[in-house]
Amino acid sequence: MENDDIVWSIINKSFCSFKVNTKTQRFCRNEYNLTGLCNRSSCPLANSQYATVREEDGNCFLYMKTVERSGFPRNMWEKVKLSKSLEKALRQINEYLVYWPGFLKQKCKQRLLKISQYLIRMRKLRLRRQKKLVPIQRKQDRRERRREEKALVAARLDSAIEKELLERLKRGTYGDIYNFPQVAFNKALEEEEEEEVEPEEYGEDDENEEEEVELDEELEKELEEESENEEIEYVEADSDLEAELEGESDVEDIQVYKAQSTDSIKENIRRKPRLEIEYETETSKSLKHKV
Repeated sequence: MENDDIVWSIINKSFCSFKVNTKTQRFCRNEYNLTGLCNRSSCPLANSQYATVREEDGNCFLYMKTVERSGFPRNMWEKVKLSKSLEKALRQINEYLVYWPGFLKQKCKQRLLKISQYLIRMRKLRLRRQKKLVPIQRKQDRRERRREEKALVAARLDSAIEKELLERLKRGTYGDIYNFPQVAFNKALEEEEEEEVEPEEYGEDDENEEEEVELDEELEKELEEESENEEIEYVEADSDLEAELEGESDVEDIQVYKAQSTDSIKENIRRKPRLEIEYETETSKSLKHKV
């Protein structure tokens, strides 16, 4: 049979694993302690009849211990879930702790109030936008950069190899060998089709320009034919006028002839090539022989 006074005398004067001593007070680290202080009234080990309030996953529970269950440590604490509404939870505490000491009732209600308040604050903080500090992993960033650089180099090499192979295939260096991937072949065909489409568009533009030139030429021909088909009327002139006109025409012909002759002479003078001839004389040798 348990005796609370004997248990408290042992805990108070000797060692207790839940007790923490400071300069001013002594605290208790037991999870079922109602106030957190190490004293006779609030010690869960030295009181056979004890009650407390605990929070688990956002829900409040009322824990009760009685003398009748002290022989069964597994079933020592009775657990009752309290309502989320503060008023209903206080009513439940009053119902379950009817004949219990007033100290335990009051402390359980205070503890329930504090737990409900910090749960409300937690919900508000979750709804707010908070800054999250993320550590910078420099080594991982360096690895990723190196991998990206290597991947770019490999991609350039692959593209260069692919272009070279396609050029060789067009030249016919491999002959009748067609053992290459179908995807590359399809890409090459698409590129050739695009190249063929572009000159066709240029050809259409050239044809349009030729058609416009032909239309202009036809219009010019029609205008010339119309001018030729126009009727020209000749009027007889007097003899004196004819003589004067003939004289003027002769003078003009002479002037034109002179100008043409002078131009032709100048051209001939300019066109004549100049020759430079170099020769040597052997007079000194002949004189020596004579002597």
